[in-house]
Amino acid sequence: MISSDQVTLQQTAPEHSKFTIECVQCGIRYLDDCLTCTNDSALLRTKYSARQLHLHDCSGVGRFHDWLPISEPLTTDSGPITYKSTGLARELGLSNLYIGFNGYWPERDAHILTCSFKELEAYPTMQRLRELGKKKLVLASAGNTARAFSHAAIGSDIELYIVVPGSGLEKMWLPEVPTDNIHFISMANTCDYTDAIQLADRIAALPGMTPEGGARNVARRDGMGTVMLDGTVTMDRMPDHYFQAIGSGTGGIAAWEASLRLQGDGRFGSRLPRLHLSQNMPFAPMFSAWQNRRRDIIEDLDMPYPKQQISQMYADVLSNRKPPYSAPGGVFDALSATDGNVYGIRNSEAETSRKLFEALEGIDIVAPAGVAVASLVKAVEDGNIGRDDHILLNITGGGFKRLKEDYTLCNIKPEVQFNSLDADIDQLFL
Repeated sequence: MISSDQVTLQQTAPEHSKFTIECVQCGIRYLDDCLTCTNDSALLRTKYSARQLHLHDCSGVGRFHDWLPISEPLTTDSGPITYKSTGLARELGLSNLYIGFNGYWPERDAHILTCSFKELEAYPTMQRLRELGKKKLVLASAGNTARAFSHAAIGSDIELYIVVPGSGLEKMWLPEVPTDNIHFISMANTCDYTDAIQLADRIAALPGMTPEGGARNVARRDGMGTVMLDGTVTMDRMPDHYFQAIGSGTGGIAAWEASLRLQGDGRFGSRLPRLHLSQNMPFAPMFSAWQNRRRDIIEDLDMPYPKQQISQMYADVLSNRKPPYSAPGGVFDALSATDGNVYGIRNSEAETSRKLFEALEGIDIVAPAGVAVASLVKAVEDGNIGRDDHILLNITGGGFKRLKEDYTLCNIKPEVQFNSLDADIDQLFL
């Protein structure tokens, strides 16, 4: 039951000309800068006044402005591109395989200069922060998110504080010289992504700091959801199946939410795409829990030795010890609503599939994308998809080798390294 105080909050939250933000469980509306519901643990979701998707005449993610939680236009060439596969499709015997390529491939008009679909999250988030008058953003990253947000923040008036575990240091590069507003904080090699999240939470609690929000940030989810929007517009229909590798699972949630909006649009079909999400063994807590259709992840069963397992992964950026799996509106609900499936992919399968994709499609891809390709291969072998089904494969990163032909990369140097979670964070401001 909603209390009188909560009703008041719901009624007094200002109407936005373009969107409102609402709890998926209790329906309470919130102010633009809210990340969590005070009534329950459910995710908040954006509801747009535009029922049908209108594409804007611009490049990049800004084409989908109507379904992004921002007011001003986005001016960036960074955005998703979708094309119909020939090589991989022929190899797998599929007639309608579409590739959502999110990386650098100028020959296909793909201009994500950090080679990761995390840029699709970064630009709407940074734009939303500016519109809300925020000046200092704190986030944690296993590497790709940090790179994407740093690129989006170059030369801006927002101070960016990024915490990255030791395993992410090699991923900290940019296609341009970083500016002084980017503050990179590294952790010891014994720390993982979850440790980085906990340290970032401490920093975000300081006065004047704004937490980025992770999966609870609607700008991030709606930005990632443009992969589904672009794929659907390209096919002129929603796909039957959607494939993506996941660490937190936020991309899977985003694809589901975008599909719900497309379903409401009425022009692209009424059947939601089936989510096919994949995790990299041996660290695959959501795969383990979903096999038993459990809403809750049980640490002793699903990730008994997390740091040891993460160290053995082919794509360690796909590791998250506290994913948004159980929360209402999270991964479990997305899988349940779409009759989805989760795959556990071994390192050898991911590596083989990555090489297969590169040989047949003609562009290099990152390790997590190899995990996604492996899940598609497995789904074909297991008969989980039909030969003529429309399939959207999200290649979440690629073109790094191609990028180096056109750009000289610059490493982002850490300002400080913390070796433990209880480190003295006042060092950041000395």
